[in-house]
Amino acid sequence: MKSFYSHCSKLIIFTIIIFSVNMFGQNANDALRLGIPGLGSSARALGMGNSYIGLSDDGSAAFFNPAGFGLIKKLEISGSIAYTKYGNNTVFFNRYTNYSKSSTKLNRLSFVFPFPTFRGSLVFGISYHTTKNFTGALKFDGFNNHNNSMIQFYNYGISNNIPYDLYLTDTTYNSQTQSYNSPINGFLNQRGNILSTGSLNNWTFSGAIEAYKNLYLGVNLNIISGSYNNNNDYYEEDTRGYYANAETTPGDIKTLGFQVFHLNRILNWDISGWDAKFGLLYQINNIARIGATVQFPKTYTVKEKFTVNGDALFSGGFNPQLISSNYSDKVQYDIVTPYELGLGASVSIHGLILSGQITQIDYTQLKFANPSGLTTQYVESQNKQISDSLKAVFNYNLGAEYTVPNTGLRIRAGYFIISSAYQSDPSSFNHKYYTFGAGYLLNGSVAVNVAYLHGSWKTYGDNYSNNLSRTHQNITSNRFILGMTYRF
Repeated sequence: MKSFYSHCSKLIIFTIIIFSVNMFGQNANDALRLGIPGLGSSARALGMGNSYIGLSDDGSAAFFNPAGFGLIKKLEISGSIAYTKYGNNTVFFNRYTNYSKSSTKLNRLSFVFPFPTFRGSLVFGISYHTTKNFTGALKFDGFNNHNNSMIQFYNYGISNNIPYDLYLTDTTYNSQTQSYNSPINGFLNQRGNILSTGSLNNWTFSGAIEAYKNLYLGVNLNIISGSYNNNNDYYEEDTRGYYANAETTPGDIKTLGFQVFHLNRILNWDISGWDAKFGLLYQINNIARIGATVQFPKTYTVKEKFTVNGDALFSGGFNPQLISSNYSDKVQYDIVTPYELGLGASVSIHGLILSGQITQIDYTQLKFANPSGLTTQYVESQNKQISDSLKAVFNYNLGAEYTVPNTGLRIRAGYFIISSAYQSDPSSFNHKYYTFGAGYLLNGSVAVNVAYLHGSWKTYGDNYSNNLSRTHQNITSNRFILGMTYRF
């Protein structure tokens, strides 16, 4: 059969793929995957709704506000382990499907080193911590009772040989429509599943000083590494026998009785990068603290490997398969995130700590840069799409901690919102989280902390085109963190 490259280049492959479910390729969804803030790795902070910019008096200051290191007077070693479960309740053509995936990992190990000073403080810290978990899952299964399908989408009006190479069309190419003829006209059962794994991990080097009485300044330098894997299986099946007596390639008896079209797409990212954060913290009479942070743009370098496999099955057993190398490629590019500006405060009265913060992020400033294997024109078109479709948002965090007198027990609760970055999204697409936690202080030097988070939001994904084969998703995220801190 004719080679795919007789009609299109690899760039067109990527352009086609970005319209597939969950938007494979380089686009706004990919940029947001790295641009949206993570949940951090501190049990105490999470128990307080991650409202920690105006508190940050332990090793987790490496994630929230490096100025908080200036408050630490003793050597500190801390670490935590996290369990995450991601659930997806999907509605697809009025059929409901539940799917979930979980992961467990050591997600933080921090060391803090205060240095003796005549006045003020000088503190350094080093930390390895997971800032974001990419665990995800989606499953759907339903009958599309309309005359559209991915087979038609990949065949009509765009130069793509997937249906041709799988004998789902005739052999006459129409240069005007850039397509082949196919008897397949929708009315197929569509199903699929997607699993995502991976994480972002930071080596963070921090320093803080007391620049003036009760005024602390701090900086972070983060060295980033990580990975992301997305494995997508998609099927279209003639479960009702619409094409039982049709030859998809007229005159070729092997193509009689189309049964199944299957496409597997695997996206692998190897991620590296760096960023810096500046923070300040002012303490008021041991009662209240006010903090502010500036997260400078993060630069992620993504080495992307995209692999496509596929096949078709006919009633006589004929099973043509795609030549994977014709549809797969490796590219590289940078994703640069916007500034993040944070402001927080905390107040402590009779064993009760109340904290709150607000963070501003302008997602229109997300961008792709330095492409290798992609044209500059293509990357700039995606940057324009980002600017046109995203918006600036505010994220809100609230938290509380109460120390039970004479027990060493601390009880925590929190709530926070990570706002959707898309201009057209309703409030139900915002990520809303409720958190609970507890801590226990042993002998004044060892603290054990636990936290539980429950989050929920809505979203959707298109298998192809716009709202022809759409999954409506209700997402839940549950996380449990166990942490320990030792000061000496």
